[in-house]
Amino acid sequence: MSFEHGSYEIVTVPCNFDNYAYLIIKDGEAAIVDVSESAPIIRAVRDRGVSVTDIILTHHHDDHIQGLDTVLGDLGGDIRVIGANADKHRLPKLDLALEDGDSFVLLGSDVRTMDVSGHTIGHLAFHMPDANAAFTADSLMALGCGRVFEGTTDQMWASLSKLAALPPETMICSGHEYTEVNARFAITIEPENPDLLARIERIKVARSNGQATVPSILSEELATNPFLRAHLAEVKSGLNMSDKSDAEVFGEIRRRKDSF
Repeated sequence: MSFEHGSYEIVTVPCNFDNYAYLIIKDGEAAIVDVSESAPIIRAVRDRGVSVTDIILTHHHDDHIQGLDTVLGDLGGDIRVIGANADKHRLPKLDLALEDGDSFVLLGSDVRTMDVSGHTIGHLAFHMPDANAAFTADSLMALGCGRVFEGTTDQMWASLSKLAALPPETMICSGHEYTEVNARFAITIEPENPDLLARIERIKVARSNGQATVPSILSEELATNPFLRAHLAEVKSGLNMSDKSDAEVFGEIRRRKDSF
């Protein structure tokens, strides 16, 4: 699965553990986002005949980094490895270590680094306006968000709020094919949301045909993803939490999902 924006092509690469890696391609060169599994990534690179210049690591979990050594060894060349400065003690050796708000040039375009801690401390997302894409891994996901393993629900809500403020046409390139189960949970929060009901039907069709549901469009996440909608009066009312803060409502939704 791929989409194009301007001179960029974004390729979704299915890997093990229901993970997705991504190729960002421009003018015969490519960057890789996350390396769950080496074989499908190397195959995708070779199928497209591109030269890899950079590998971006979003966070330290094994299912996002464990293919790195094999990819580097197989593809060779001078590949720059990019990740979080705050996470460098548990990431592979980085050539470029970044902080929240940093910008860097990738394939000729500026990329903005966003700290989206919550799932892990030091988790980064990367917004690339020229490609109309944000690479969010296990922070904002299609109809969901990552479990809060290391941070707090307040941190995760703040991180998702940052991502929600991106342009609504942004493609959200997240890390896993979890959309079906996320949809089954989302409908328990907003059973009468017409946008959600319509999206669930599209998801069923896509998955029955073996199609990926990732990436997704931020505007659709804003309309249907319960984890981005904790600030809305109708969501608070449905949870009997009208007098609670946005972060508290988000925390309750996350707790319900954890036991779903």
